[in-house]
Amino acid sequence: MSAGVPDHRIIDIALDERTILWRSADIEQERRVAIFDLLEGNSFRLIEAPDGGGADVEGPYRILLHVRDGRLAIDVKREDDSELATVVVPLSPFRRTIRDYFAICESYYQAIRERAPHEIEAIDMARRGIHNEAADLLKDRLGERIEVDFDTARRLFTLICVLHIRG
Repeated sequence: MSAGVPDHRIIDIALDERTILWRSADIEQERRVAIFDLLEGNSFRLIEAPDGGGADVEGPYRILLHVRDGRLAIDVKREDDSELATVVVPLSPFRRTIRDYFAICESYYQAIRERAPHEIEAIDMARRGIHNEAADLLKDRLGERIEVDFDTARRLFTLICVLHIRG
């Protein structure tokens, strides 16, 4: 970025691997694609300064996603790894959406192996619909603490789902 232009983007993102018990090859591929796409283009802005001063905090950012006590914790650091903030978001509003998303993804992966293209397309449309609803919910829940664009919210939701996989 050029001098004086705010850089509100994620340059590195990781998941707390200790919270992921199991994932299939399909889910691992989804995780890789979500991270790749997220790093290729995203809009992420930490709004509140760590001291509570109210001014937004310029990036770029390094992010760690993890689940703590049933809540999503987003550890936000500066490019030099100095800590900025941990934003905690209740996951209870996402539980049904995550469950529905897992169910439709399972149907989608099975359809890819066994169904006709028009059936796969119908399932994929439903999958995208749930994903879009989840992205809107995530943007809303991040509220006044973090501002993200729609595509960034979609990719973050994919990664939140990966954190919820149980063997």
